[in-house]
Amino acid sequence: MPETAKIIVASLLLMLVRPVLADCPDLTVYYPGADPDWVTVRQQLAQLMPACLDDAEFFALYGAAQLNSGEVPEALEMLERALLLDPDNGAAQIDYAQALFLQGDLFAALELNNRLLEREDLPANLREFLQGRGDSWSEITRQRLVQLDILAGYDRNLNSAPDAGEVTLTLSGEDVVLALNPEFRPISGPYLNLRLGARFRELTPDYQHNWLLEARARNSEDSQSDQLQLDLRYAVASPGRQRSWQLETGISHLLFGGNHFYTASEAGVSYQLAAARRCRPYLGITLQHQLFHNNSSLNAVEGKAGGGLNCPRSTRYGEQLINLEFALLENTALKSSRPGGQRQGWQSNLNWRASMKNGVFLSQLSHTRLRDREGYNPLLESNAERWTERTYLLLQYRWRLTRRGAMLINFFHQYQRSNITLFDNTDTTIEIGFSIDL
Repeated sequence: MPETAKIIVASLLLMLVRPVLADCPDLTVYYPGADPDWVTVRQQLAQLMPACLDDAEFFALYGAAQLNSGEVPEALEMLERALLLDPDNGAAQIDYAQALFLQGDLFAALELNNRLLEREDLPANLREFLQGRGDSWSEITRQRLVQLDILAGYDRNLNSAPDAGEVTLTLSGEDVVLALNPEFRPISGPYLNLRLGARFRELTPDYQHNWLLEARARNSEDSQSDQLQLDLRYAVASPGRQRSWQLETGISHLLFGGNHFYTASEAGVSYQLAAARRCRPYLGITLQHQLFHNNSSLNAVEGKAGGGLNCPRSTRYGEQLINLEFALLENTALKSSRPGGQRQGWQSNLNWRASMKNGVFLSQLSHTRLRDREGYNPLLESNAERWTERTYLLLQYRWRLTRRGAMLINFFHQYQRSNITLFDNTDTTIEIGFSIDL
């Protein structure tokens, strides 16, 4: 068929079809009643789309059906088309604000909800609904959580003592075996662990601010191994669907056996890259100043640089997050008298968090290897350069009992090995208790 004839035929077909497509039926019968079946409404409206391509009321109703059927991205598209055809369509604006909120665009949803409240033609009952919705959304921008954990547990090594009951010294070229004092042997026993933490979060259109203040105390029959740890942290982040960054700083102070033992202050930055796949890669750098109050020769600055993957998953059992990380470590002594001199090494981490119907399961697996650049001590292993490898596993289950209370079960195991047996160390703890939101 010649090209001109094809055009004429196509034009005739279009003239025949257009009147059919131009008549969008009365949509009143499709509006749901007191007990709406939005899935059925959505299926019925889908068949009418070819006839209603220029009808704002149709796209507003179709978008509402999709929104109430759980199809949020599809609802956003339909509601946007309704507002393009009729920017003042109130029903489309109300549902579009809800879809934006469910999609995670909190501030865009708040802005649209506030514009709706400014309309003079808004019915009183609808104004009350929108005001309540806006207030609940505004509360999300300022979040506060104060939590108290009370746990009882058993620790196989309360005082973090070495495994070996004896140490080999190198004296005048000869190895001499000496037994360690009993007070340097592992002490096991029950303990009570208390944690009081306060978290504050403030959301703005461009940034997210997070504060953490936490105090941990552990008490046991061996008072020399009692611990009190204080932590203060602040982070500011610029979240985004494609790219995001975060700056974080904090300070931590540890008292061991009633004495000031250790203070660490740190600052770091991380940057999450855009990713076409589900896992999101990120890079990070952290600097930490380590201050030992009883032995200034151990003071150091440690740098950590690495990257990893954050892999969120949605399953029928709940939301999951898998995190993989690898980093290089460089520990620089602030005084030349530190045993072993500078240290370098690496660290790998695997974290898994699963949110289930009645609780949250968390697992952390970490492995760290460090090596000194100089001999550690002429009396130990003929002044060998010390290396240490440390692996720890943490398993935690938080079983939600009430809206404010949960049961906690924690298991922790640490295994450290070194070419100098004085630094071989094993520790296992298990604890159970309750967490209360104050």
